[in-house]
Amino acid sequence: VQVVESGGGWVQPGGSLRLSCLASRLTFRNYDLHWYRQSPQKERERVATISQGGSTIYYADSVKGRFTISRDDDRNTTYLQMNALKPEDTAVYYCNARFKTSDFYNFWGQGTQVTVSS
Repeated sequence: VQVVESGGGWVQPGGSLRLSCLASRLTFRNYDLHWYRQSPQKERERVATISQGGSTIYYADSVKGRFTISRDDDRNTTYLQMNALKPEDTAVYYCNARFKTSDFYNFWGQGTQVTVSS
């Protein structure tokens, strides 16, 4: 299984980025998909989740109204659209594909850096 994030980079406050996560060699449509982030001296935070089928979506309070998670099961890809970015959004963003609450079918990407600064 491979999970690969892309789309990170530097952006000024108020700007936008779209992260992508391609997961291969798994039955993608069966997995819940999560985005996490971690910055220095902070614990890893779950930012957003989209369930298999897309019927259930979760956002952390800190990103509600600014971030949008989506999935394309035909492309084995999940996206995180990030708008109105703030300096406190600076972090490494990780994609996680997990089958229900399994610890075995639980796959992570290597992370992509997002930096928001002027």
